[in-house]
Amino acid sequence: MTQVSNQKSLKSIFAITLMAATLGLTACSTPVDPDVKARQDIMKNFGDAMKVMGGMAKEPDTFDADVFKEQAAFLAEESKNPWSHFNNKDAAGNAKEAVWSNVDGFKAEAESFQKATAELNAAAQTATSIDDVMPAFKPVGDSCKSCHTDFQVEKD
Repeated sequence: MTQVSNQKSLKSIFAITLMAATLGLTACSTPVDPDVKARQDIMKNFGDAMKVMGGMAKEPDTFDADVFKEQAAFLAEESKNPWSHFNNKDAAGNAKEAVWSNVDGFKAEAESFQKATAELNAAAQTATSIDDVMPAFKPVGDSCKSCHTDFQVEKD
């Protein structure tokens, strides 16, 4: 009799665990608005590129002109892409209301970022050391920070 009871308990524990896992996976796969996902993916790629270049800035001995040039070119090209994904106010994601209430300010930030990445890309194309790109690298980071301060919900 004890063995039957243990088997039922194990089956119950297994069933509860399976249901919890299923619910957890369902919650994780909740669809995100395509615009929110697109801009988040683009911004993540921006961050990845900045980390590669930032690593070289922190450790100048690791500077690789070809890699830096590639990352800078990527940023300059992609800098045009996320802004069209902010058209739907209902797809706010991590964007503050200011994106839509201060359209001119948001547009100015986007243009500033595009200009900064273009200048970084231009500097990177002929760079032979980290010193050649540092004057153009800092404004890109400053642009990211400025836009996030004004237009992105703070993360905990």
